[in-house]
Amino acid sequence: MTLDPGARRAILDACDALRGEGEQGLMRLVRCPSTLGNEASALNEMARVYESLGLTPQRVPTDPAALAGHPGFSPPLIGYEGRDNVVAVHRPRAVKGRSLALQGHVDVVPEGAEDEWTTPPYAPEIRGGRMYGRGAGDMKAGILSYVTAFRALKLAGLQPAAEVQMQSVIEEECTGNGALACMLAMPKTDAVIIPEPGPGLPAMYSAEVGVVWAWVTVTGRPAHVRDKQAGVNAVEAAMSIWTRFEAYERDMNRGELIHPSFRGVNHPVNVNLGTFTGGEWNSSVPTRATLGLRVGVMMGNTAASVRADIERIVESARGDGALKGAKVKLEFKGFMADPCVFDMQAEIVQASMTNFADLTGHELRKYPATGLTDGRFFALYQDTPVACFGPDAQDIHGIDESVGMDSMHDITRTIAITMAEWCGVEASA
Repeated sequence: MTLDPGARRAILDACDALRGEGEQGLMRLVRCPSTLGNEASALNEMARVYESLGLTPQRVPTDPAALAGHPGFSPPLIGYEGRDNVVAVHRPRAVKGRSLALQGHVDVVPEGAEDEWTTPPYAPEIRGGRMYGRGAGDMKAGILSYVTAFRALKLAGLQPAAEVQMQSVIEEECTGNGALACMLAMPKTDAVIIPEPGPGLPAMYSAEVGVVWAWVTVTGRPAHVRDKQAGVNAVEAAMSIWTRFEAYERDMNRGELIHPSFRGVNHPVNVNLGTFTGGEWNSSVPTRATLGLRVGVMMGNTAASVRADIERIVESARGDGALKGAKVKLEFKGFMADPCVFDMQAEIVQASMTNFADLTGHELRKYPATGLTDGRFFALYQDTPVACFGPDAQDIHGIDESVGMDSMHDITRTIAITMAEWCGVEASA
């Protein structure tokens, strides 16, 4: 819908007036240490935020039994008690426009070596125009951008003239089951905006790889180091398996296997040894070791076919000399996610890109991601167009994660205008 110039100006002025409030809201959310299993503080904060918008928060449980038959389901790592997703819905007095979902994940990855951070990871601080803190970029800034955008319409005396869903979900970082639960629980909308961070600059996700998580546990035979040859070293055996995955990674990045959407991207299929546990004592041959693996999935492959590849690799490793006498167990918990190509010609994508360029003087870079987002659920399983774009974030999953405050403000303004055009506007209640 064409937005009245006066309404447009009023919305943008409101975004400017609310900039400081949005930054303070981001600080409150970053202070919530919402790692896996500890998301309650962030979920409660989002419920409070939705109430402050005049909306009624609702809790949406993640029920593995109900989701298990869905192709987007991933086997969970932990239980879901006390970790219900939070949603809220704005409904207009009269529906004139198209409905929209604004979605973001509150979960964050572990902070790593806290002593390496310049300031504590859950004590957010703005330095040089950037806010530092775990989750500041991935993706709490995006959540505050959509919240502030909605609040700006209200401050301008307006509100969307269509249904707007707001969804705060868990486990984007390990399964996506929170997003899947909300998508299935809520009415289908005409479009979705997910303000995930860009790769060090604002960007629109054009495609994303899939991901499979696997866990390989090797049990050897312990012995005193004086009888080392009598034992079976579980750590050495596990690392023998890992070398096979390094070879697999090289093979999967051959040029002929890379989808056209990833042309020009160096090494898009990454296999990561993310966690390793093993051994009990420096003077004992270790009994047990576990590899935690993340395996990328390129278009043309599926999560199911990569799972079969992993099973084959582990089975073939049993013949290695390092594994003679060892027991090997393979488990799949966490991501079982297919790759996704987003429709870059979708109207919500084109509108977002046009508005960003008009408001900032810069283009949103098209970004084929070597990671993944919750956007895949809406695109793959609901045929709902997704605009996945967000502010410039640096060092996500690393030390001193940060997000640019100017960039966050640009995303807020872009979402506000795009929402107003997509949904239409009416006088606020």
